[in-house]
Amino acid sequence: MIEEITNQLAILGHPQRISVFRMLVRRFPDSVPAGELATGLDIKASTLSNYLNALQRSGLVTQERAGTSLLYSVDMKTVQQMLDFLVLDCCRGRPDLCMPFTQGNDAMTDRKFNVLFLCVGNSARSIFAESLLRALGGERFNVYSAGTQPTSDLNPFAVQVLQDKGHDTSILRSKHMSEFAAPDAPKMDFVFTVCNQAANEDCPAWEGQPISGHWGMVDPVKANGTEAEKSLAFQNAYGALKRRIEAFTSLPVESLDRIALQSAVDDIGRTSVEDSK
Repeated sequence: MIEEITNQLAILGHPQRISVFRMLVRRFPDSVPAGELATGLDIKASTLSNYLNALQRSGLVTQERAGTSLLYSVDMKTVQQMLDFLVLDCCRGRPDLCMPFTQGNDAMTDRKFNVLFLCVGNSARSIFAESLLRALGGERFNVYSAGTQPTSDLNPFAVQVLQDKGHDTSILRSKHMSEFAAPDAPKMDFVFTVCNQAANEDCPAWEGQPISGHWGMVDPVKANGTEAEKSLAFQNAYGALKRRIEAFTSLPVESLDRIALQSAVDDIGRTSVEDSK
């Protein structure tokens, strides 16, 4: 066991290898295409391949093939074994030595929780999610949305869907995620990305330690066809998000610890878009 853990820590001791590992952990439970990792981390494909091979040999990362693409994900069981060794064996689980880890087991407090939805344009998907949670979550949540490359206006198809569903669209606007990274911004308890990993969209990783989830789906803004076909794409995106947010609002957030909440959020993210219509 010690030799295995030592090897894993040595592999992670390289600054770029740990950057690859870090991105995969942040995208868990999703599998990430090698090309997306290379682009996101600005690493040459051949160099990235060497890093991924080393992470695979250590057991920290697994590989699967989907068509012509190689997809990578962390082996969370192995990662947890490594962390357990460090926290429970090396420092014997002492709270004075391992406070960040023991704090992670605490239940969330009974208060309003801050939730941020992120995508690229902040004109449709994250706006849908913001509106849905505000409507379905009652007084339990403060809800926000933002984008990495926000547009100047909300998408008119998205606005129409929200108005048809009875949502107040006057309070909505497209925002850059930097608004919520400022020193005086509210501290987020939950951060969800709803961009489509398959399209290599720039799904941002949030700093700090909020509970995070990736609820990716195709961007309806990119839908082609007739007006009716485009409208249907927005209706489907709204329906998929509604199903996931209904599942999220049914969670007993106040009584679950962070580990249980993270697991529940990951399970919601695994729900296929087709099943959510």
